[in-house]
Amino acid sequence: MPKTKFHGVIFGLIMSYSMAYGMEVYNVAIKQGLNTLAGGLSNMTNHIFWDAAVEASYMGLFVFIFSNLWGNRIGAALASKHVSPEKDNPYICQLMRQACTVGIMCPTMSMVASILFNVILAGNSPTQLPAIWVGTVLKNFPMALLWNMYAAAPLTHLLFKLIFNKK
Repeated sequence: MPKTKFHGVIFGLIMSYSMAYGMEVYNVAIKQGLNTLAGGLSNMTNHIFWDAAVEASYMGLFVFIFSNLWGNRIGAALASKHVSPEKDNPYICQLMRQACTVGIMCPTMSMVASILFNVILAGNSPTQLPAIWVGTVLKNFPMALLWNMYAAAPLTHLLFKLIFNKK
């Protein structure tokens, strides 16, 4: 885990971009309608990974900024109301912090995506933003939680260890 401010920034960047990339793969596949086809997301092609990388290149920056402004702090504060590192299993504490952080960051990033992709780029009326945002949160939250717990966080920890624990 990060021990210095620099380590924290690197850890945060890896986590931000791994979350952004995973969520963009999911959202690009849905945007292309793969979830409506027989076979669903199993119809993905390699092109989706490229399109997701393009979108993740800037969405990852938004994730990094908003997680540092409030996502990580509020997530940690919410988790501390449910678990205590002194009393509870460290793994359970970590999972609770991840879940609480996703609970803050998913609505945040869903708002960013709704404004950017649905209002600005797609030209939908800003008066529809509340409905678009709620729909985006409902679509993204289950994936964000699972992606964070089973892919992004383990990958981030692995990469962080490979970078900083060279012995």
